[in-house]
Amino acid sequence: MLTPTTPIARPVGDGLTLRSVADEADVERLAVFNALIHGPSVEGMTRNLILHHPHTRPEHWLFIDDEAGRVVSSLCLIPWTWRYGSVTLRAGEMGIVGTLPDYRHGRRSLVAVLVERFNELLEEGEFDLTHIQGIPYYYRRYGYDYALPLEPHLNLELRTIPAAQGDETQQFTIRPAQEADVPALARLYDDAARVLDLSAERDESMWRYLLAHTAGTAMEADTWVIAGPGGEVIGYWRVPSEGFGDGLIVSEASQLPYQAAQAALRHLKSLAQTRGKPYIRLATSAESSLWRTAQAWGAQDNGHYEWQIRIVDVPRLLRHLAPVLEQRLADSPFAGLTENVLLNLYREAYELRFSNGVLREVECVGFCEEGAIKLPPNVLPKLIFGWRDRHTLRAAYPDVGIWDQAGYLVDVLFPPMRSFLYTAY
Repeated sequence: MLTPTTPIARPVGDGLTLRSVADEADVERLAVFNALIHGPSVEGMTRNLILHHPHTRPEHWLFIDDEAGRVVSSLCLIPWTWRYGSVTLRAGEMGIVGTLPDYRHGRRSLVAVLVERFNELLEEGEFDLTHIQGIPYYYRRYGYDYALPLEPHLNLELRTIPAAQGDETQQFTIRPAQEADVPALARLYDDAARVLDLSAERDESMWRYLLAHTAGTAMEADTWVIAGPGGEVIGYWRVPSEGFGDGLIVSEASQLPYQAAQAALRHLKSLAQTRGKPYIRLATSAESSLWRTAQAWGAQDNGHYEWQIRIVDVPRLLRHLAPVLEQRLADSPFAGLTENVLLNLYREAYELRFSNGVLREVECVGFCEEGAIKLPPNVLPKLIFGWRDRHTLRAAYPDVGIWDQAGYLVDVLFPPMRSFLYTAY
């Protein structure tokens, strides 16, 4: 059922109206439209996300229709919670973006109209950042840039997986996950996330959604659990029905004891053979034991795509990160720092005011030419989220300038991070 909401209906000219979902009739219109644009599996995905996802709301679903009530363009905001060290951040994914072909090349972009309202929602909800899985290049026009790993391709040939030895087949039980496993799945997910510096949170309500409301949709996946001799669930992995490439995809995995990881890969080999898949593709964190076991058996890393990220409000984000930044200072030669640090993003600059190692304030000081830390705005997410260090950024972007002792301070405040985001829906 839909939760109470105040829908918008905003004329945008040419007989078109920008709307948010108001009732179940809108849900159906939007589901049918998304099936037309993205394929049949996105139809059910749309319905389930609107009606059953624990964190989305009707006002997060935006569309433009014509005078006949035909949907011509749409997108949505899917809320996430990110864990960055000891703090949590509000992230809003832009998802399921689409426009009818006849409306893609007019004098104005309907996606731009939707993005404007999307950005209002981000501000109203005080989101720290927004991210998208989107197509290459296109979303740069809206301030997004590549900043975190997405869709890795670690490919393991079936022939390289050795047969089981000894009593391995009796040591573990592998079966499909059930609702009763939700507490164990949530615990195992959290345990795996602790290995990472940046991850997405997932509570039990999210797990229940994944198990109960993704069948027959673009997000359908089989969740497998592995139990030890006493029946206790000690790990899990997820195998989606859809994905890139010809291999059997593993989209997620908990940390597994070494022998359990071996058993998991042998189970996946059998599953791949049954489904006619020539190899296994691990799309998991490189920190997972499944990934490292596959590497030991000769898996080849064929690279990855990346999440595209835009910071909604730089001062707000940095203020939220203050406990982490202060701890990094306390653990460094800059402990007790009292200094105003100028972060110059060319169009405008931000002053981070530290006193005795505490970040007292972050203030936008407008345009200026000063500062020992200068970088383009699109590069900032790569630095803050630890995806690239200053040396790599300087080599890739000639307009990155970090001089003198500022370089050492940047290394302390924004070190490389082990980051991975498993899908939250």
